[in-house]
Amino acid sequence: MEGKEIFLQLIDLLRQGKIAEFKALSLECPPVDIAEGIDELDAQLTLRVFRLLPKDISADVFSYLSSDQQQVIAETASGLEMRHIIDDMFLDDTVDFLEEMPANLVTKVLQNASAQTRSLINQFLNYPENSAGSLMTIEYVSLHEYYTVRKAMDHIRRTGVEKETVYTCYVVDAQRKLLGTVSLRKLIVAPESATIRDIMESASVFAYTQEDQEKVAEDFRHYDLMSLPVCDQEMRLVGIITVDDIVDVIQEENTEDFEKMAAITPSDEEYLKSSVWTLAKHRVPWLLLLMISATFTGAIITHFEAILSAMVVLTSFIPMLMDTAGHAGAQTTTLIIRGMALGELDPSYLPQVLWKELRVALMCGCLLATVNFARLILVSHQTLLLSATVSLSILCTVVIAKMVGCLLPMAAKKIKLDPAVMAAPMITTIVDACALMIYFFLAIMFLGL
Repeated sequence: MEGKEIFLQLIDLLRQGKIAEFKALSLECPPVDIAEGIDELDAQLTLRVFRLLPKDISADVFSYLSSDQQQVIAETASGLEMRHIIDDMFLDDTVDFLEEMPANLVTKVLQNASAQTRSLINQFLNYPENSAGSLMTIEYVSLHEYYTVRKAMDHIRRTGVEKETVYTCYVVDAQRKLLGTVSLRKLIVAPESATIRDIMESASVFAYTQEDQEKVAEDFRHYDLMSLPVCDQEMRLVGIITVDDIVDVIQEENTEDFEKMAAITPSDEEYLKSSVWTLAKHRVPWLLLLMISATFTGAIITHFEAILSAMVVLTSFIPMLMDTAGHAGAQTTTLIIRGMALGELDPSYLPQVLWKELRVALMCGCLLATVNFARLILVSHQTLLLSATVSLSILCTVVIAKMVGCLLPMAAKKIKLDPAVMAAPMITTIVDACALMIYFFLAIMFLGL
């Protein structure tokens, strides 16, 4: 059965009062599925279900719960219950939980934690938000280079049950400086008499505690890592980051980029949990900026009002030109921003990108101009000069839009801005003004207006 089906059976058993069967079946359901099911329950049933969960899985379930449900449980749990949860959770999950809680709950949790745990939590909470230090965990296996494989395996068996991962072990010296890594697979197949020094790999990839989480995520993607060591400025190993935390980071970064590309101020709140006021507050500043910037488009049209009065038919082609300009620019800027996010492009590639996009723009522009010219002559029965003016405007507009779509995101990256800011809404506003300028100048040249 799937986890959701098992959870529904758990609720039925609970309502029938079959507590022993409930506890036995809960061990067969993945903790994440129990957490997802609990998130859909009311507060009273949430507390009842959680308190009946076996202690072996309650901490895992708690770490997967939404922050709202975690807060409900933390507010009603006794000090002993909170201590049990915190002691069984991995430290990075505990820090993530506390970062979302109000100050009074953080105080309650810290008061009920052991002195050592409290010290570690305070240390983690002092790292900058979205840094490698705030993501890392200290539940890792460390080995000394002089260990034999047999001694290393004994050490892993003795301590590994409390670690978040044992698949990669980290080699340190007496001062805890990072020397290298050794995989569990290599330990298993190596002779028992071999030393860790003989089989380890040098630690060429690591992160500093202050390093931005986006750079860490890029390292995980680039090197296909399952975990990454984190060092302080003296190269002492202070923790590791595991891939499950990086998956969350990648999701957060992608969501933030999508919001910026849609001209919305990024927010950590879920959509359904955000108030109407909050949603409006995140959207209005960008809408105001784009609305005000669009007045340049209106000013261009007003400036050439005499031309439009002399040949009213020119007005009917303005929406087509502006839409084509916006779409052409958005196509290019989306590809460029995505390429930079994946590490495939950076500002140093600007000449190659411009040359490639220029050829693409000419191909697309010529095809669009040809089709439009034929349509105006054969279907709309416009004059030859007018058809040529509109069609040539489309060609020039596509070329300009794609060049702007290349330049702005890369320029933003060069000056340390997020390229996602230069996404479709901003590009559209700029290329619309360029399209109108080109259109009216070509109308003056070809139509003698």
